[in-house]
Amino acid sequence: MLLRVDGHEVAIAHDGSAALAAFGGFAPDVILLDIGMPGPNGYEVAQKIRHSRPGAQIKLIAITGWGQESDKERAFAAGFDHHLTKPVDPRQLNALLEL
Repeated sequence: MLLRVDGHEVAIAHDGSAALAAFGGFAPDVILLDIGMPGPNGYEVAQKIRHSRPGAQIKLIAITGWGQESDKERAFAAGFDHHLTKPVDPRQLNALLEL
């Protein structure tokens, strides 16, 4: 809702399979992914997105409750550009969206 209020076009998926299906018909600049979603998890979805459009300038942001250093390392290894731990500060998210 906050993203829409700020004028962003938003597509929502509630699991990994739906996220990949939505990605197939959408050309986003930024993707926010929960790591622990059902089906293919966020790590797997991020890897598939990176492999499906190599070189694409899509910013992948992990949104997760998993905030240990090892979780961050795993997110970056999967292809995420940023890692935010819940609850996400809207100002921090907006700053990343403006980069």
